[in-house]
Amino acid sequence: MNTLTDRYPVQSDLTLVLNCGSSSIKFAMFDGGQNPLPRTPVWNGKVQGVGRTSSTFGQTGMTPIPITLDTEQPYHSALTYIRERVTERLAGRQLHAVVHRVVHGGNKYFSPVRVNANVLADLKNYIPLAPLHQPFALEAIDILLQIRPDLPQVACFDTAFHHDMPKIEQMLPLTHGAWDRGLRRYGFHGLSYDYLSVALPERLGEVAHGRVVAAHLGSGASLCAMKNLQSIATTMGFSALDGLMMGTRCGALDPGAVIYLMQIEKLSLEEVADILYNKSGLLGLSGVSADPPVLFPLEQNDDETGERVRDALALYVRRIVRETGALAAVLGGLDVLAFTAGIGEHSAEIRKRVCRDLAWMGIELDPDANEQNKPIISRPGSPITVVVEPTNEEWIAARQALALI
Repeated sequence: MNTLTDRYPVQSDLTLVLNCGSSSIKFAMFDGGQNPLPRTPVWNGKVQGVGRTSSTFGQTGMTPIPITLDTEQPYHSALTYIRERVTERLAGRQLHAVVHRVVHGGNKYFSPVRVNANVLADLKNYIPLAPLHQPFALEAIDILLQIRPDLPQVACFDTAFHHDMPKIEQMLPLTHGAWDRGLRRYGFHGLSYDYLSVALPERLGEVAHGRVVAAHLGSGASLCAMKNLQSIATTMGFSALDGLMMGTRCGALDPGAVIYLMQIEKLSLEEVADILYNKSGLLGLSGVSADPPVLFPLEQNDDETGERVRDALALYVRRIVRETGALAAVLGGLDVLAFTAGIGEHSAEIRKRVCRDLAWMGIELDPDANEQNKPIISRPGSPITVVVEPTNEEWIAARQALALI
């Protein structure tokens, strides 16, 4: 077994999923010739550190390697790198389709859609609502439409899972006509929550159909209240800025602060947007990093940096705790707390602090299970079950797309 084909046997219909995040691009290739669709891809990997000082490329079974991306167009460069690797891996085989995680479908797209030039033009209208994600997914679509117009491309939307939330959770307290113009709370990270709606019942049984708060904690972060495996409420709203404090995004913010920045401090719209999306959150408050693993050692420092880092981490946890309590109130209680995504899956320290501050609700954390990132990290008999469930957005997107084409 010396070749890639030997190590990663490929069947017939191959479906490639591209998932462009705010600092990484994940890809996964699935064997669509099998039914049901296997959850484990034939081949997958990611480019990390897009737009940062160092970038890496990792793939199945191999140690990530450093790569150099164009500093002027890092996303375009990363996408080109991935396309080249995919072409090498295909070795003459054909793709059945390329599927894209598209963050925002606006008030028009609630189900997967095959993308043509008209759909692409529509989706570009939503770039201002998700500027850290939308343009990069659409750039990949646009390039492929030009060079491979015969290749089916499907967009799957992060907003779709929340489409059936109660209307009261979708409304914004603006003028009545705002709803008709599409100003409403959409919610995001839907592919991740959709996967949890499949995985949690498999792991927990009937309790997963009860009152669940799922915490998608990554570079972007949100919570979703689920009942009967459906979205009841979520922390992100009209845009991907709302809700929890994130790596570089502010989360929920008094709109008066935005007015102040523009009216009193005379910042332009572009400058304010840059602050809210790219210079706030953990990075903004700490002044050091958007990544908790980098911040944890620094919070021990007895200096200004240490104080800022402690404040940043404390507020990050507080916002998760406060919003979890709010969603539990909407649900009428809580049966399951599920952590997922990069920080949720890998940061035992963040999970410990969140569960510590939610102990009054009945959470009894098992410290050893938490440190080992076990699937269930609450003690046996805990009134609230706490789980760590790795997300699989790419599988959900591939499954949705294959049902369409």
